[in-house]
Amino acid sequence: MSVLQHFFMTKVTIQKIDFFYFCLLHLTLLLVFAVPFHWAWVALCVGSYFVRMWAITAGYHRYFSHKAYKTNRIFQFLLAWLGATAGQKGPLWWASRHRHHHKYSDEPQDVHSPKQHGLFQSHVGWVFREDTADTDEKLIPDLVKFPELRFIDRHSLLPTITYALVLYMSLGLAGLTWGYFVSTIFLYHGTYVINSLCHVWGKKRFVTGDTSRNNFWLALITLGEGWHNNHHHYQHSARQGFYWWEIDISYYILRMLSWVRLVRQLKLPPKDILEAGRRRTVSISAASASASY
Repeated sequence: MSVLQHFFMTKVTIQKIDFFYFCLLHLTLLLVFAVPFHWAWVALCVGSYFVRMWAITAGYHRYFSHKAYKTNRIFQFLLAWLGATAGQKGPLWWASRHRHHHKYSDEPQDVHSPKQHGLFQSHVGWVFREDTADTDEKLIPDLVKFPELRFIDRHSLLPTITYALVLYMSLGLAGLTWGYFVSTIFLYHGTYVINSLCHVWGKKRFVTGDTSRNNFWLALITLGEGWHNNHHHYQHSARQGFYWWEIDISYYILRMLSWVRLVRQLKLPPKDILEAGRRRTVSISAASASASY
């Protein structure tokens, strides 16, 4: 039985409601034909995408999932709230699912794995599985002690609905369409391509025991998350583009925030890992050059 057959033959659950909401949200793309076009709306869409993608990559991923740096409790709350405006559930759920992914990367238990479950499920199908609905608090004991994070996790729709209402009340239907609907859809798939495409498309610098790859183009649209093989080799680094030529916008912003002490103690890959990676890069380049003759 396929994933979709199993999905529609079982009883109504919160996961099915999420699925129909996800589909309905994609239909709102048609609203771009119902509102006047202006390049200012495109700029709003890009800005909304950029800010919330940063909250996912630097907040949900590098901070809550991997504790790659430290911050104060107020900024921690702001990261959680801003991340939840992306509509990807709460920070505790997100971090617990992501830690589970690293624990079982590309094994049968890893619902994100295209190797084990195919490209569709690794991209988006896993979100609607019943066994991914709950937050596994055993994986996030460092986070569940904060009542404000638990509140956002329980009421994760509150930040995203608030954001949508602010856009509608201040900029009308066009602002809601481009600043929320279109931007959020791109955010979903921008995040999901790391689970799916970054395990099938790109180059492997490090031997990690899984199919993670580095991909320049995916790093651009995800503000640095595309250096996925680097990340799987050393998960706790705040900088996923290990070298100067690997663009990592999320890290650049974190670095600037460290100058004003909003964040601190940014973890970086050890020198031995960087040296090993350089040697590996040189050997791969040499092998590619030899193969071209």
